[in-house]
Amino acid sequence: MSDKLFFKGRQDARQNHIKYGHKNKSSNKAGSKKYPLALVVTTEARKLDVETLVANADLFAEVSIDSRAGAVESIAELTMLLNKQAAVKINQVPGRNDSCICGSGNKYKKCCG
Repeated sequence: MSDKLFFKGRQDARQNHIKYGHKNKSSNKAGSKKYPLALVVTTEARKLDVETLVANADLFAEVSIDSRAGAVESIAELTMLLNKQAAVKINQVPGRNDSCICGSGNKYKKCCG
């Protein structure tokens, strides 16, 4: 017999296709049916206003009334979702020697490029 050893590959193949139960936070979207917003208002009229804002934005929320003295409204989550700005999309990147798109007046290659 020869003293040569032949590599036959990994004896126990790794199983990369198995998921280990990692859950990221992107699945917990605030304002969805599964994770509704929890909003607190002080009056019934304000509750109706907030419910119309939620309905117009296609969100889900549980609005409760806190009519105690010194109660504070908490609708910060709703205002954050309503004021969220969309990403800026540029159709074409300017040339290196064109003026910059940010409005600084410099050439694109010296500023943002």
